[in-house]
Amino acid sequence: MRAVLVVNPQATSTTAAGRDVIAHALASELKLDVVETQHWGHAADTARAAVEDGVDLLIAHGGDGTVNEVVNGMFSAGEPGEKTMPTLGVVPGGSANVFARALGLPKDPVEATHRLLRAVADGSGRWVGLGKADDRWFTFNAGVGWDAEVVAEVERQRSRGRNVTPALYARTALSCYFRMAHREPLISLRIGDEKPIDRLHSVFVSNTDPWTYLGSRPVRMSPETSFDTGLGVFAPHNMNAYPVLQHVAQMLRGRAKPHSRNSIQRADVGYLRVTCTEPLRLQVDGDCLGERSAIEFFSVPDAVRVAV
Repeated sequence: MRAVLVVNPQATSTTAAGRDVIAHALASELKLDVVETQHWGHAADTARAAVEDGVDLLIAHGGDGTVNEVVNGMFSAGEPGEKTMPTLGVVPGGSANVFARALGLPKDPVEATHRLLRAVADGSGRWVGLGKADDRWFTFNAGVGWDAEVVAEVERQRSRGRNVTPALYARTALSCYFRMAHREPLISLRIGDEKPIDRLHSVFVSNTDPWTYLGSRPVRMSPETSFDTGLGVFAPHNMNAYPVLQHVAQMLRGRAKPHSRNSIQRADVGYLRVTCTEPLRLQVDGDCLGERSAIEFFSVPDAVRVAV
């Protein structure tokens, strides 16, 4: 079996020694090429070339951003659901690894590699549905408003040399909340053919559950959403402190739903459209894509086969 291992050497938990161990283990069973990414977009370019070359297995070793790039590169050269597309393998190497954890993969990269090799040997895998925000695929979440502001600020601090930790995300989320709470709501949300809902501050879109992780603690925003359903949608009606704290507490508590009187919630959504009276930031899989005035979100079932 021909395989390409795409390694992000800048990922939080990726080391040269670990990469070598993983590559050696994979090369013992696969005809393997290893590509270390050198810049943003390199993983996508590598995945696109692998699809065009007829590779059987594409393995992403890095964080969720690396997985996202690989997936987007795959679908720039092929169609979702095609049986001729490579199977996707994931060896986690980032700080959150939401996609890998949602699939039930081990957090340890070496254990995940052995799990991947067993899946290849047994021919086991599953088809996973994905989300799409305009022309950008996402594997686990996307959002407009609060979460996108948090992602943009954390990226800014990372570029200045700050270590990305759960505490940094928590502090950044709090500071972004106070800024947004005093703004005029700018978002209108239309779910399917329903009447648009106006005057919203943020819209959170899930492709699976949990939404993300705060360290080891899952943040469950849409418990009825999975890789086998449509998208989950959550949007708070207001940014007042009490309902927001209530939402956050319930999301961290477990599988309890946030209180529906203070929010808009939907599960198994196939299509939604977000429009903004002023351009707002959009994030997908923890990557800020800049500002948009209108975004269409789609659910694409059985888009990619993953070795698990």
